[in-house]
Amino acid sequence: MSDTPTMTPNTTPHQTTRTTATAAPVKARSTARRLLLGRNANSVYVLVLIVILASILVPYFAGTATVSFLLIDAIPILLMAMPMALIIISGEIDLSVASTAGLSAATMGVLFHNQHWNIWWVFVACIIIGLLCGAFNGVLITTFGLPSLAVTIGTLALFRGLALVVIGDSAVADFPTDLTAFATSTIGATGIPTFMIFVAVVVIVFAVILHFTPFGRALYALGFSTEAASFVGIRVNRSKFWLYVASGGISAFAGIFWVLRYSSAQSDSVSGLELSVVAAVLLGGVSIFGGSGGIVGVVAGVLIIRTVNYSLQLAGLPDTVLTIVTGTLLVLSVIAPSVSARIRRSTEKRRNHNITREVSSA
Repeated sequence: MSDTPTMTPNTTPHQTTRTTATAAPVKARSTARRLLLGRNANSVYVLVLIVILASILVPYFAGTATVSFLLIDAIPILLMAMPMALIIISGEIDLSVASTAGLSAATMGVLFHNQHWNIWWVFVACIIIGLLCGAFNGVLITTFGLPSLAVTIGTLALFRGLALVVIGDSAVADFPTDLTAFATSTIGATGIPTFMIFVAVVVIVFAVILHFTPFGRALYALGFSTEAASFVGIRVNRSKFWLYVASGGISAFAGIFWVLRYSSAQSDSVSGLELSVVAAVLLGGVSIFGGSGGIVGVVAGVLIIRTVNYSLQLAGLPDTVLTIVTGTLLVLSVIAPSVSARIRRSTEKRRNHNITREVSSA
C-alpha cells in the first residue's frame, strides 16, 4: 500500500500537504506521551522516588558501597527476569527459574570439585543442563498442553530435589580464586560490578528481541489471544518452547554467577529467588495477564525490589520483614493495573455520559 496521501476531488494539494505536515507532530506527541506516561516510565519514576527517599532517610545509603552491594545482589534477579518478562508477556509463567539455577550451581560444584573437570567445560555443562531444564518445561507445556503454572510449580520442586541428589547436604567452596574475585570486582571506583557488563549485554539482547524483531512483536499477540495469533500465522507452540529454553539457559548462567560470587555451591543455592523475579517483572509494568510490558520497566522493577530490600537491611530490619515486603510488592503489582484500568474505564464512561447529556440538552 502506498504511503502517498490520497486526494479526493475536493482536496487541494495545499490541503493535503498541510494535513501531512500536521500529522507528524501529532504522532510525535503521541509517542512522547506513551514514553513519558506509560507503565515502563511509571516504574522508572517510582525507582527514582525510592532512591531519593532512601538517600534522605536511610543512613549510609548514599554512596558507592550501596551501588556495589545493591547491583551485585540484583544481578541474578536481573538475569532471570529477562526471559521471565517475555514468558509472561506471552501469557505464560515460569516458577522454576531459581530451582534451575540451583541445579546448575550444584552441578558446577560436583563436576569441578569431585570430577575435576576444567572450569570452562563445567560452565558449558551447566548451561546445557539449564537448556535441558527449560526444554523439559517447554515440551510439557507446548506438546502436552499442560498449564505453565502447574508444570513449573512441579519442576520447581523436581529440579531442587535433583540438586540435592547431585550434591547432597555438602557445600563445595574450592573454586578458582581469579574467577571468584572477578565475580565480586567493580569497575574502578564507581562501585558498579564488573559482571554488570555481561548482564548489560543480556538485557540489550532481550530488549532487541522483544521490541525490534517480528518474534518479539508476536509475543504481545500471544499474550492477547493464542487463537488470534495462530490465525495470523504465528507459530505459538514453537515460540513458547524457545522462550522456556532461553529461560533455562539464562537461569543456569545466574546459577554460575551465584556460585562464583559466594565461592560456594550447595543444594539450596538461589533458593526462593523466583518470588523476587516474578515481583520485579510485574512491578516493571508487565501484565500478569500477558500482552503488555517492556524491558526498561523490568530493569526498573528489579532495581525497585533490590533498593527497597537493601534500604530495609541498612535500617536493621530482619529477613522476615524483607520477605513480607517482597510479597506485598508482588500483590500490589498485580492489583494496581486492574485498579488503574477500572478507574480509567469509569472516567471514560463518565466523560461519555456527560458528552451525551450535553448533546441531548443542546
